[in-house]
Amino acid sequence: MTRNMMLADDRFLLGTFSSNCSSGMSVTKVEERWDNSWENNLKLGHLLDDAGIDFMLPIARWIGYGGETDFHGGVLETVTWAAGLLASTKNISVFATIHTAANHPVVVAKQIATIDHISNGRAGLNIVAGWNKPEYEALGLTLPDDHETRYGYAQEWFDVVRKLWASKDYFDWDGAYFKLKGVHGDPLPVRGDVPIINAAGSPQGREFATDNANFLFTPAIDLARSIDEIKELKAQAKAKNRKVDVLTFSHVICRPTEEEALNYLEHTAKTNADWEAVDNLVRLQFAHAQSFPHDLLALIRDRFAMGHGGFPLIGTPDQVAEGILSLHRAGFAGTTLSFVDYVKEFPYFRDNVLPKLDAAGIR
Repeated sequence: MTRNMMLADDRFLLGTFSSNCSSGMSVTKVEERWDNSWENNLKLGHLLDDAGIDFMLPIARWIGYGGETDFHGGVLETVTWAAGLLASTKNISVFATIHTAANHPVVVAKQIATIDHISNGRAGLNIVAGWNKPEYEALGLTLPDDHETRYGYAQEWFDVVRKLWASKDYFDWDGAYFKLKGVHGDPLPVRGDVPIINAAGSPQGREFATDNANFLFTPAIDLARSIDEIKELKAQAKAKNRKVDVLTFSHVICRPTEEEALNYLEHTAKTNADWEAVDNLVRLQFAHAQSFPHDLLALIRDRFAMGHGGFPLIGTPDQVAEGILSLHRAGFAGTTLSFVDYVKEFPYFRDNVLPKLDAAGIR
């Protein structure tokens, strides 16, 4: 059995986010924006694996956000993407992102167990209860208006998955959403289960995450808010005799000088932002999800152009390292990283920021 890096408690976790999607996390029109080809994802996986980065997390999308670039119009499906990466790497953990409404739990339980065996125990599952209404419509599905129904369905969905992973016997299931006859899970995940991520902003979502996930995934818009928020979430989980850590996501523009970094930010996220796609993305998030605080809309719009709403890590290696340390001090257990071009920019981060995090004792 290989160590699953998501189970390490001796480090601030670092991963990447959305490299399976066209443009990654950067809603920009610049020519060098991320090309999410399999070739590039494989190059990135090898770079991250060799550098000791802990995990890769994908976004599952079925239609893009429009605009000139049709942001996220091209997406590598996450289970097959994870299978390919896990078969081609040695240490890094790789998640599959699954929408509960679009994927049957019996099928998903077997898919995740299979990729866990491919990697000898390095797979993870990111559960999405649903929020993107046009995507539901594209798939012929109906997005429930209330979060109670979305998460009630997601809870039964995951209960089925967990029973398949826990039971060696065939069983029937007679629930509100699933009627199953004589189902069985074989193989089981290498450890019996895998690390679970869930992004949640609503009260119902946070109940689900603290009931079921190992990691709650949430934006870091205002670190003063985040400190209290993380304490509350950990207390909520502890009251259920569970330990849940909190992850966030960040966007990196790291350059030798602050001026170079700020100029590139202006170039990619302002002058050449795909504002039509940004506004489509923000509108959908605020109409159907509660992931972002609604009173910070103006700030959030700029951050969506930069990195899909991620925490800005902009500046010199010292400044970027300090930004990551500030997330650690706020109580986050880790962060994902995105770049305009992951393969081109990650090596500079690896060589100039990771040693500073090692020296600070958080890696």
